Amino acid sequence: MSCEGPDCEKALERLYLFIDHELDNASCDEIQAHIDGCQECLTEFDLEVLVKTLVSRSCSEVAPQPLRDRVLLSIRSVQIEIQQDR
Repeated sequence: MSCEGPDCEKALERLYLFIDHELDNASCDEIQAHIDGCQECLTEFDLEVLVKTLVSRSCSEVAPQPLRDRVLLSIRSVQIEIQQDR
């Protein structure tokens, strides 16, 4: 799905922030008004909400501790690499 025009681009750039309720009221109103009048952006919004819901449902179980430890170790390793590259 591709939207066209600066209004669509602006709305889609902030779509995740809108979905996560991380925007101020004026920005939320602006995006909501755009989505209400743009079928393509509404479709994109609905898709992203669905994906977020599905991910949330599938992530309800806690990862086993060995997996959590490996993920944290990988994150720390990447953080160290980034710091060394600075």
